[in-house]
Amino acid sequence: MNNLQFESVLFNFHDVILMMISLQCLFFALLLWLTNSKQIKSTFFLAAFLFAHSLIPINELMMWGAEFKIHARQQLSSLYFAPGIVYYLDGPLLFLCVKSLVFRDFILRRTDLLHLLPFTIYCLFIGLSFYGNPLDIRLEMLNSESFVYSTNYVSIEFLSKLIRFSYVIACFILISRYGLKLQEKHSNMEKAHISWLQALVAGFMIVMLFELILSASKIFTHYHYIYFYIGLTRYYTTFFLVNLLVFTAIRFFGMFEQVNEEDLPKKSTDEFRVNPEEANLIDEQIKQEYLYMEPDITLDSLADTLKIMPRDLSMIINRHFGANFYTFINGYRIEQAKKMLKDPAKRDTTITDIYLAVGFNSKSVFYTFFRKIEGMTPTKYRQLN
Repeated sequence: MNNLQFESVLFNFHDVILMMISLQCLFFALLLWLTNSKQIKSTFFLAAFLFAHSLIPINELMMWGAEFKIHARQQLSSLYFAPGIVYYLDGPLLFLCVKSLVFRDFILRRTDLLHLLPFTIYCLFIGLSFYGNPLDIRLEMLNSESFVYSTNYVSIEFLSKLIRFSYVIACFILISRYGLKLQEKHSNMEKAHISWLQALVAGFMIVMLFELILSASKIFTHYHYIYFYIGLTRYYTTFFLVNLLVFTAIRFFGMFEQVNEEDLPKKSTDEFRVNPEEANLIDEQIKQEYLYMEPDITLDSLADTLKIMPRDLSMIINRHFGANFYTFINGYRIEQAKKMLKDPAKRDTTITDIYLAVGFNSKSVFYTFFRKIEGMTPTKYRQLN
């Protein structure tokens, strides 16, 4: 008896958390939508994503709430599966939010209608297999829970969770592409704010992985305690992520540096041939004037100093030196750091002072580059030299 009472209290508290998530998402969605005076596309997609997430707790309460599901089945049978459509929309909305955030030339195309295909399949499935039945049969299917545990429903639910998880993976691929494009023009990535976006997407990936496991467990087992505890974990995680998403979005969305997804047409090999003498002059000027030691040097600023077009400089770096701008500049920094580490006059200079002096802003990036080039840490290199 005590155990039953404990579970009842816990579940009621759980219901309150669900309602808090729903109201919170709805409030933030409206706030972002109404305050988006600059008509930023990524903000509209974020608002739509949060609105979709405001319906997910309602769907869970209608499906599994201890008391509310009984009322929903009797009074809201015609709308019982309506909130479930958001499981087929929030993945595409998150993907489009990230894409419009990082790419300056983002526009909606006809091919983006393909994102609605899973949603269309779900509507057809529910319409034919559930709403196509008379009311008395629908009520029996709901009250007995025979439909929500049927093979067809569980399978399409699993498919929806798998698709959502795939969209999160696609978001990571977008962020990776974005980072590579930034490296074509920047020598330091710390100000690009990629890490918070990666962390945020990773958080939603964890939530969606829980949901994928939950759906898979319904196929292979009917142990309801698994459903309960996995569901509880993902709800509390979502509650935390929604807060993190909104407050970080307010801080970072406006300062995010966008890039073009589509590369500008470049000169062909016949039109542009790298002059080795010009490349050597560039190399000498960078070394003699220590241009790489400027922490925030970019392709454009270096091209301006060298009196060369940025596109031409980029092609010289790519074709003659076989690197992108990020690797190209940081290679000079590592070489200068090695000289300083071997210099007896700088034995008392800390490694932190050295990597800051040569232009790095991050210890982890400096160590990563140093290990990649020398196969050892800067400390070990100093000891051996």
